[in-house]
Amino acid sequence: MQKCYRVAVDKAQIGRPRAFDAEAALEKAVGVFVEHGYEGASLTALTEGMGISRKSMYAAFGNKEELYRKALQRYTEGRGSYICEALEAPTAHEVATLFLTGAVEANTQPGCPSGCLGVQGALAVGETGQAAREASSEWRTRGQEHLRKRFQRAVDDGDLPSEADPTLIARYLVTISNGMAVQATGGASREDLQRVADAALRNWPPR
Repeated sequence: MQKCYRVAVDKAQIGRPRAFDAEAALEKAVGVFVEHGYEGASLTALTEGMGISRKSMYAAFGNKEELYRKALQRYTEGRGSYICEALEAPTAHEVATLFLTGAVEANTQPGCPSGCLGVQGALAVGETGQAAREASSEWRTRGQEHLRKRFQRAVDDGDLPSEADPTLIARYLVTISNGMAVQATGGASREDLQRVADAALRNWPPR
């Protein structure tokens, strides 16, 4: 994973070789959390979705909170990798285009639950889910801050007008992206969301 975007997780303990593919199991956990949210994803749903026993889950990933953090990191490295890739684009407009197009594709991947783990995973939770909610909030905040810094560089380099507001532009793009995640969960198609992304880019840079 690019250095720009990391989720704080505990290092897995080194022990005997596992009888299952931990990366594949973690990828399946991502799907369960996206589909059901943190609190809605019961331990039974998680272990059945991951194809492992509860004992194996605890041994490999820790408790549910730790599993969620690891799943969020996995999501960042997989479906969410478009974020770091967009930041490397040579122009601010290309950054915005790749960011929104990547969000569209990540939110509507065939064979995966629609939506974004970092947006829907733990927005509405009770006391037991506060740590997961904070992890998701920090994830979204880091993404917005990386965009802000990239657009500030674009202003400094003359790629964006001197009067452009990097904070506003970053928040604008993140708001559109988050909204598309919610729309995807509600059944919006990839084509529907791409039209939204295209419309947002016509107002570039936002003022």
